[in-house]
Amino acid sequence: MKKVNRVRKNEEFQVLIRQGKKKTSASFVMYCMPKKEEQARIGISLSKKIGNAVVRNKIKRQVRMMCQELITFEDYPYDVILIVRHVYKNNKYADNKNILEKVLYKAKM
Repeated sequence: MKKVNRVRKNEEFQVLIRQGKKKTSASFVMYCMPKKEEQARIGISLSKKIGNAVVRNKIKRQVRMMCQELITFEDYPYDVILIVRHVYKNNKYADNKNILEKVLYKAKM
């Protein structure tokens, strides 16, 4: 996922969380708002309770790859914040990808 497609500033995270629509699943909490730029952007956040820095970075890389495979950033209508839940670690990559796909689809409706 390119850096252009990432939400990086804390203020942007806070605005999306406060004003965005909330969708939930077993592994993810998703906040979304209509995009302001040409391409959709995604921010990924997770708690320190999930694991040490190595584990958290691995999970972020996996979620970025899932998003890259599931979303065409030019066509997707929302900026998104994904908060990864603790249950994510218990599931396999394919299961988490299916869960994320369903959450992204729910947001479009």
